[in-house]
Amino acid sequence: MSKSSSVEVEVEGRRLTLSNLDKPLYPGGFTKGQMIDYYVRIAPVMLAHVRDRPLTLHRFPNGVDASSFFEKHVPSHAPDWVRTAEVPTTATGSRARSKTDSVEYAVVCNLPTMAWAANLATIEFHVPLWRVGRRRTLPGPPDHMVFDLDPGEGSTMVDCCRVARLIDEALPSRATHPKTSGSKGLQLYQRLGGRPTWDRVREEAHDLARTLEKEHPDLIVSNMRKELRRGKVLIDWSQNHPAKTTVAAYSLRARQEPTVSTPVSWDEVDACVAAEDSGLLRFTADQVLERVDDRGDLFEELAR
Repeated sequence: MSKSSSVEVEVEGRRLTLSNLDKPLYPGGFTKGQMIDYYVRIAPVMLAHVRDRPLTLHRFPNGVDASSFFEKHVPSHAPDWVRTAEVPTTATGSRARSKTDSVEYAVVCNLPTMAWAANLATIEFHVPLWRVGRRRTLPGPPDHMVFDLDPGEGSTMVDCCRVARLIDEALPSRATHPKTSGSKGLQLYQRLGGRPTWDRVREEAHDLARTLEKEHPDLIVSNMRKELRRGKVLIDWSQNHPAKTTVAAYSLRARQEPTVSTPVSWDEVDACVAAEDSGLLRFTADQVLERVDDRGDLFEELAR
């Protein structure tokens, strides 16, 4: 990609003006141009995990050390070829002014839209656990159950890996798929079959979190009060809600380096515990591109 500050490009037949490409977004000098290049190169695998899902953009116009904002409404200047979806505010967590209020989200369904979103200085892509599809009524039903494992003060990724194994062993009838949050923790996804309801999935996740908390009180907490989390791992079951979003697989994170929310294997999770080395599950943009070239998409089953 050009190193000039602004450039006109054509992406799969769509014209885009990419701007401020030389602007550093991370302290180490990782620029906006490098960020867009990452998203264009990771798109062949990432699109499967964001396609057909309303997108919440976490934008950092002046980099990770400056102010940022979440954007749910599609920007008014979006190209007319960007797909959108009207979602009732009751399903987005927004405060409704009337029963007809809704949020018009962008839906990233192709490479041009991903490049357009990245050009808005969207470092992080956040999506819900449901798809738009052809439904007239939104939100749709959940297609994944997720457990967000967040280490409290005094805990590490190694502890998250230990908890992840306990969850996996407690749900032997369904395959679980781990990925790093790209920050401090780990996330577990399960593909749901049949006709799941939000209430049932949320209740199942909460019940499991409370059960494991009782069995391992020195390691696990299911209550989100911060004063209870010191030295423990929070199993955040509350993400299983139509209004909640989780960071998308392969999304960059706004940390001090361009780390990525990265699908990992169970062998890697176990190796992290055996070595007691959290760094084994820390991956930057360049490393993730190499991983995908070598290993493909470890989350492929979830996208089918």
